[in-house]
Amino acid sequence: MKSWREILDILGKKLVSLGDLTITPAVLMTVVLIILAAFWVSRLFQRMLRRNVFERMHLKEGTQATICRILHYIIMLLGIFIAIQQAGIDLTTLAAISAVLMVGIGLGLQNITSNFISALILLFERPVQVGDFVEVGGVQGRIRVIKARSTVVETLDNVSIIVPNSNFIFENVTNWSYRDSKVRIHISVGVSYGSDVDLVAETLLQVGRAHPEVLDNPEPKIQFLEFGDSSLNFDLLVWIEDSPRQYFVRSDLNFAIVKAFREQDITIPFPQRDLHIQSAVPLEFNQASKLE
Repeated sequence: MKSWREILDILGKKLVSLGDLTITPAVLMTVVLIILAAFWVSRLFQRMLRRNVFERMHLKEGTQATICRILHYIIMLLGIFIAIQQAGIDLTTLAAISAVLMVGIGLGLQNITSNFISALILLFERPVQVGDFVEVGGVQGRIRVIKARSTVVETLDNVSIIVPNSNFIFENVTNWSYRDSKVRIHISVGVSYGSDVDLVAETLLQVGRAHPEVLDNPEPKIQFLEFGDSSLNFDLLVWIEDSPRQYFVRSDLNFAIVKAFREQDITIPFPQRDLHIQSAVPLEFNQASKLE
């Protein structure tokens, strides 16, 4: 078994020299331990805030995630500065290392840098937050985590999709929860031309009001859209509280409308086309043009 003196000699052995800076195993261990300690302190503070502060203040999930992420970045940044000081790195050496990093960024880390800066913009500007129901780049779902490089979006099928943070900055983003989680649903339906339009409107309103997830304020409304080719077209407009539920509520209302129309003898016509067939006109050929 090695003695303490041998272990200390190994830890003090020079690995790399950068100017006046000498890198030894002891220096590397110190830097790693300080960074790990900063990470542990960050996790501890976040847990304490969630249990003792956020629950009492009833903050939204997105606000909690933003505060925790900013706190994490601050503590980790302090830990890195402390580790740099303990390693004995001066500003000149740090500038040289930064120059090397800038070359690396110029050669192939543009996307990583762009996504990290986008994460900072998302945290401070907050166009989207944890818990928001969004659609970006054809991906629709609820935001679960905003990380340094990417954001985790969980779809309605319980599938987690990793979306680069820059997509939320440079692409059009639909945020169903930006100011208010309420959304309005349009249920379009056509009825035959012989239908009683007042009865149709009243039946649609009854269907909308009967659904437990449809809000009373704003109340359901009816719009007479147009005189279609084979139907009179109406729109039932209803509001619901939870935007991801819109597809299920729409399905429920469609079922209820079909049932209510059958009870009221209201016909939903299928598309009709009139086909007119005329007698063929005989063609007269010039006898001289016939082949012999």
